[in-house]
Amino acid sequence: MRRLPVVTVADKLENAGWLDPAAGWVAKAVKAVMPWPAVRDVLHGVPLGHPLHPLMIVVPLGAWVSAAVLDVLPGNERAARTLVGVGVAAAGPTALAGAADFSQLDTEQQRTGIVHQGANVLAVGLYSASWLARGRGRTGLGRALAFTGLAVTGAGGFLGGHLSYRQGAGVNRNEDFAEKVPEGWHSLGPVGAFASGVPQPARLGAVRLMVLKRTDGAADGAVSVLADTCSHLGGPLHEGELREVKNELCIVCPWHGSTFSVDSGEPVHGPATAPQPSFSTRIRDGLLEVSVKP
Repeated sequence: MRRLPVVTVADKLENAGWLDPAAGWVAKAVKAVMPWPAVRDVLHGVPLGHPLHPLMIVVPLGAWVSAAVLDVLPGNERAARTLVGVGVAAAGPTALAGAADFSQLDTEQQRTGIVHQGANVLAVGLYSASWLARGRGRTGLGRALAFTGLAVTGAGGFLGGHLSYRQGAGVNRNEDFAEKVPEGWHSLGPVGAFASGVPQPARLGAVRLMVLKRTDGAADGAVSVLADTCSHLGGPLHEGELREVKNELCIVCPWHGSTFSVDSGEPVHGPATAPQPSFSTRIRDGLLEVSVKP
């Protein structure tokens, strides 16, 4: 089936290097104004286990679509204005969550993301003007501004969908992990081949793993093994830094700072919201063996 021209335009945004200065400035600004890890984690959606931004979109979009329905029916001017205002008010926290995610994306994703943001900012401006115009009795102008805002919101939403489902922003990079690793125990080779206290790479067939022989007071001979591919955007965890966070030994992804418990693989800090697959380990005849935890 022939694709719509708008899809081609969205594809070209990924290679639009001229967007990099604006995207870089916004990403730096977001990191500067949101320095608190707990706030960033909430905005990323770490407590939810998936990104917060898509959930929050429901409120402004639902309010604006409802306002559009009322605008084509007589006698609903007050209710329509109220819904326009609700959408504008809800757009602020929704944008914060989106900006937090945007600041931790790859370059190609940020190019699409900055246009997505621009469209949404324009839409909020149009709806704000619509709310003011309606309050001054200029209902016809208010409706025209709102319908224009809804069209711009649609364009921005299309780019948001492209960013999520085509470019993979916010998806769990390890979702199909269980299908790649057979059940049972598997040898990673002699345990002596792994240095103590240093995250190291290993392979189980085509699957990349991070192996850590513990020296932090864990049980004697304990070894922690996680999937090496960061669930956020695929960074190599074995190149990351070990850090004590909330009384847990954690590994920090070198790409965007996602922090995971080396024991459970659970995210302690975002931007990752999905846990790292973790393994049970044992040593038999000098060999390190692993099995995926259920």
